[in-house]
Amino acid sequence: MPNACPQCTLENTYQDGENNVCADCGFEWPLEVAAAEEDDVRIVKDANGNVLQDGDTVVVVKDLKVKGTSSTLKVGTKIKGIRIVDGDHEVDCRTDLGQMMLKACFLKKA
Repeated sequence: MPNACPQCTLENTYQDGENNVCADCGFEWPLEVAAAEEDDVRIVKDANGNVLQDGDTVVVVKDLKVKGTSSTLKVGTKIKGIRIVDGDHEVDCRTDLGQMMLKACFLKKA
């Protein structure tokens, strides 16, 4: 039996070929999306499309101004031992400039 509808949250849903369908609101969503949401695994990709995981070493691909300071995180800076977290800034890490959160699109796997 398919999960609750992501749009109206009611559980009156059924499978129709490659999609789940909500009988109440008519919303359709692919079966693969439902399977990925059940795993609760967040997939974060770097600037080159490589999957990042906790503990990876990454390199900054663009000069990044650090908000609230006059410092800049320079291109080519190597960052070890990253952590993947929820939110729009997916990577939590420790740099020479201190603890910060970065977007994965400005990083590449080393």
